[in-house]
Amino acid sequence: MQPFDVNNIFSVLPADFEFQALQLFKWQYHQNPVYRKWCDLTISDPNKIKTIEQIPALPVGFFKTQTIQTGSFKLTDFFQSSGTTQTTNSRHWVRDMDLYRKSFNSAFELFYGKALDWCIIGLLPAYLERQHSSLVLMVDELIRESKHSESGFYLYEHEKLSNTLQNLEANKQNTLLIGVTFALLDFAESFPQQLSYTTIMETGGMKGRRREMTRLEVHDHLTKQLGVNKIHSEYGMTELLSQAYSKGDGIFVCPPWLKILVRDEEDPLSVRTTGRGVINIIDLANADSAAFIATDDLGMIYEDGSFEVFGRLDNSDIRGCSLMVV
Repeated sequence: MQPFDVNNIFSVLPADFEFQALQLFKWQYHQNPVYRKWCDLTISDPNKIKTIEQIPALPVGFFKTQTIQTGSFKLTDFFQSSGTTQTTNSRHWVRDMDLYRKSFNSAFELFYGKALDWCIIGLLPAYLERQHSSLVLMVDELIRESKHSESGFYLYEHEKLSNTLQNLEANKQNTLLIGVTFALLDFAESFPQQLSYTTIMETGGMKGRRREMTRLEVHDHLTKQLGVNKIHSEYGMTELLSQAYSKGDGIFVCPPWLKILVRDEEDPLSVRTTGRGVINIIDLANADSAAFIATDDLGMIYEDGSFEVFGRLDNSDIRGCSLMVV
């Protein structure tokens, strides 16, 4: 069997997505022992898989207890979830970090243009304080590519951040402030201001730092405190190499190589491309781990493929990137 060529996924057309996903399923079934075992427990014959809805999705929790690896490569680089001291963290082994860089750079450019056109500021204190964060690597790379003198990370220097934003506003510089939710809320409450040239992007994450809030409450508070019309969001996780983005109202859009499905909460083998249910993800960039993942997120997929995330199943672990929403 020919290996799956992951280099072609970033130019995949919507009409070709299913073909690429089915090819990747065949490859991972034969080359990923953990995934193959899961498939053998859930389907009778892999040769009968003809649509993306029929492809078995590996429960995301397996990344906490198993080595998820497609093909043979040295287990050197990995991403690890934040979690809490009471939970086991997920570990996502990565064959080629440059593939991840190509994935997030391609998606960012698709939704926001070149990083060079932005000043990019990361407010990610909880993530900067630990190693192996895919989010930190992504934001760090975007900061480097922006080449703006004011681009950079901030821990808890809120006054310095406020002064920087005001200078950028005065120069009418398009700025992206990407931050973990609790840090954005803390900053907005300490330094309310009117931002006209700054895009605020939250990545989720309360992590017990504040009372849990719905996404609507978070966005409403941030828009009022920081004077912006919309709050953007990023939907990603340790177990993926791709991200979806929302430019407001919690409605996310995927890049062409990422697709969201929903499964029935009572019947996990009943999978649809639209409607309400528990989210399954197909990430073609995950060719070296598991491209077909059953998450613990509840959501809604609309006819155009955009989607919302409503929160997590009651019996799932609280994860660092989660937000409670209604």
